[in-house]
Amino acid sequence: QVQLVESGGGLVQPGGSLRLSCVASGFTLDYYAIGWFRQAPGKEREGVSCINRSGNSTYYADSVKGRFTISRDNAKGMAYLQMNSLKPEDTAVYYCARRNPCDYDPYILTWGQGTQVTVSS
Repeated sequence: QVQLVESGGGLVQPGGSLRLSCVASGFTLDYYAIGWFRQAPGKEREGVSCINRSGNSTYYADSVKGRFTISRDNAKGMAYLQMNSLKPEDTAVYYCARRNPCDYDPYILTWGQGTQVTVSS
């Protein structure tokens, strides 16, 4: 069964950090790009970051550039999103996704179930 499961969300104060993890099962991770997306209450889901199959190319939304870092470990079947200098506007449900190559408009093959990130004092 093809599946993505996120973890690592939680409540953090502004300026704090969280590291999200995404574990893949049922498919070979290194065949696919992995994207992180988020959806805040009342807003559309938006792309946050993407990493190509090998991990040597990464892409970031302007709103998170310089604060978030995406990475992957194909041998472990894992992808990660390190989030630093968090702001209240980063509050959202974060999803990892198996997708088409990063340099194309996103076409999602598999969504994770999401993990809640809340940035608040």
